[in-house]
Amino acid sequence: MAYALVLLSGGLDSYTTAALAMRQGFELYALTIFYHQRHHVEVEAAGKIACKLKVKKHLVLNLDILKAIGNSALTDAIAVPENRTDEQISAEIPVTYVPARNTIFLSYALAWAEVIGARDIFIGVNAVDYSGYPDCRPEFIEAFERMANLGTKAGVSNKPFTIRTPLIHLTKCEIIRQGYSAGCDYSLTVSCYQPDGAGRACGKCDSCCLRKKGFLEACIPDPTIYQK
Repeated sequence: MAYALVLLSGGLDSYTTAALAMRQGFELYALTIFYHQRHHVEVEAAGKIACKLKVKKHLVLNLDILKAIGNSALTDAIAVPENRTDEQISAEIPVTYVPARNTIFLSYALAWAEVIGARDIFIGVNAVDYSGYPDCRPEFIEAFERMANLGTKAGVSNKPFTIRTPLIHLTKCEIIRQGYSAGCDYSLTVSCYQPDGAGRACGKCDSCCLRKKGFLEACIPDPTIYQK
């Protein structure tokens, strides 16, 4: 059985990505990065998902550099946008963008994948129902894959890496339907950018709005517990 490494945030997209990877026959290693984000409860969710999927190993990295760099509503005391329309969400790169986050995350994933002998790295980026993040685009993923195979021992030794993005061209509705058919228990996931101390979603941030819309369009009950 081939090994694959999946970046597991604890959110809906990463859970679906992991489930789809397993359905393809991969044995999974899961990497979760705690970057001192506002919604750190998602790290706990990632642990529950890893147990549910029975991954071979779940590694959680404590990375405070993104908090130190700052300039994001997910790491700083910057207000998270609320109750925005689809047009407003997609109009510009939002303040919830974390500088170079996926570049950094994929770099750590690449390092571990090389060590464990995994040639496939899965990440749940999405370029359809996304919030304007430049590091969720196909062009970025293609460029990172080229770099990975130029700058690693495995890559230059004819053991190339493939960055797999099974959700990149799907709507949130389609993602939820695929995950549901793969047996995903979405009650385990956290999507909200600003959940309360009990882990309940705000229901107002961009991520909550996209999630609610996705479940509604998929005609699947939303298991999310929202703040009153």
